[in-house]
Amino acid sequence: MTEHPLIRLAPGGDRRVKMGHPWAFSNEIAMTPALRAIPPGTPVRLEGDDGVKHGVWHFNPHSLIAARRLDADPAATIDAAWYQRRLAACLALRERLFDAPFYRLVHAEADGLPGLVIDRYGDAVAIQANTAGMDAATPHILAALNALFAPRLVVARNDSAVRKLEGLAESVTALQGEGTATVEESGLSFPVDLLGGQKTGWFFDQRANRAMVARLCRGRSMLDAFCHTGGFGLAAAAAGAAKVTLLDRSEHALDHAMQAARLAGFADRVTPLKAEALEHLEKMAASARKFDVVVADPPAFAKTRKDQPAALRGYGKLARLAAGLVAKDGILFIASCSHHVSPGDFTDAVGWGVHKARREARLLATVGAGPDHPVHPGLPESAYLKGLLLHLT
Repeated sequence: MTEHPLIRLAPGGDRRVKMGHPWAFSNEIAMTPALRAIPPGTPVRLEGDDGVKHGVWHFNPHSLIAARRLDADPAATIDAAWYQRRLAACLALRERLFDAPFYRLVHAEADGLPGLVIDRYGDAVAIQANTAGMDAATPHILAALNALFAPRLVVARNDSAVRKLEGLAESVTALQGEGTATVEESGLSFPVDLLGGQKTGWFFDQRANRAMVARLCRGRSMLDAFCHTGGFGLAAAAAGAAKVTLLDRSEHALDHAMQAARLAGFADRVTPLKAEALEHLEKMAASARKFDVVVADPPAFAKTRKDQPAALRGYGKLARLAAGLVAKDGILFIASCSHHVSPGDFTDAVGWGVHKARREARLLATVGAGPDHPVHPGLPESAYLKGLLLHLT
């Protein structure tokens, strides 16, 4: 059994850790020159200055978030077998939640694997290691995946900007296999570009929300703004929408969406529109164009906490423009994936925008991510996705 190095919290630095928070910040740790020399990503034992043992954590002496909890057992050895057990538990939960192997397999801290995201597309997998610890553990993670279900293709999507905070370079690499990936949802098959698409290729977090909106689109016109590869719009078309407009600035993403529409046999009801979404929404509003259902699901407006005021103004503007495009007695679904924007502040911003559009609204549903994106109770940041379904008169 390997005994991991011992790290002590500073006096008074254990308050949040004792409350179950999975992070310890650098100013909460009694740093010494010896600790600063520990290689980033090393598993360590964490103790309070009172001698209370807090388990095993990944340690990065050069990051603001200096320690991330791995295991409550201070005697745990973080080796290949440990990763296989933890990933097996993640797999068992997803297999209880879903009938088909298309889901987020690992959602970082909430799954006890801090900084690690894994999305599964049948026999293809995208891994994103956002911390030094998970980056160093990638060989163990790959071995565990092969032991559990032997994926044909594994891609490391290590191009997230947060890696810079851990002193890590950005890269996209095929770790195993070659070829393409496919995701199945709403009875449709979507091509997924694991090497060149956004994030890890597909946004599983909106799965239930896409189904919810699609049920409201039968026989109606629908606009899917910031559509990426058309998840909302094509689900609506599959549910019987009369006409769907897909709006996105990425020609690559729109091409993938239309490929899926042709495969499903309803490309004649789907129109791709390549443009900057916010700019084009303004043009549509000026032309008095209307849709029965409008979806606005943009990328994060707030990348950092200091971006929050500008982000809230942005969400207000987006809600004003989108609401103005909704026909009488129509539906607006608007979402935020900015974890620096609270649900209450987002709702207030959207309410302001709808009011500025001179529309009356009923809030039909307040939603978040699906169950394959669990939330860590001590880490509200993991509840990043917020969505509002509104009926406008």
